[in-house]
Amino acid sequence: MGTALQLDAPTSLYDQDFYVWTMEQADLLRRHKPDWMDWENVAEELESMGENDRRELVSRMTALLMHLAKWYWQAEKRSPSWSGTIEEQREQIELSLNDSPSLRSFIQYSFQEAWGRAIKKAARETGLPLSTFPEACPWPIEDVLGDWMPE
Repeated sequence: MGTALQLDAPTSLYDQDFYVWTMEQADLLRRHKPDWMDWENVAEELESMGENDRRELVSRMTALLMHLAKWYWQAEKRSPSWSGTIEEQREQIELSLNDSPSLRSFIQYSFQEAWGRAIKKAARETGLPLSTFPEACPWPIEDVLGDWMPE
């Protein structure tokens, strides 16, 4: 009988159990044990957390813009579901920006990128040609994020 090939086990807690690693690192920070910290992985994870916040913001802005576009260009199909999604995305964006005010400049910078993604999704979902939607968002960001609906 042959023996099963055994793979090398992960060598660090970071590789074995990420959740346990995060709890351990938080405990070490609280107890001021810098010599025991996994500094490289902590730094990478902190950077990753910031990037995740940025990606989530673009994703939420894309969903918001897509639903606003559908609301405007398919007025005959408006639904409470669409307005609910618009409201939810605005609320979540506001919460993110309140938690991380520095992302306000990022959202301005990524607004056009989110619009481009939004109209591609809106075209797929509505069956309307992509050319139906303007290349640049026709609404100012203040309106998009505010208590406003395109009519």
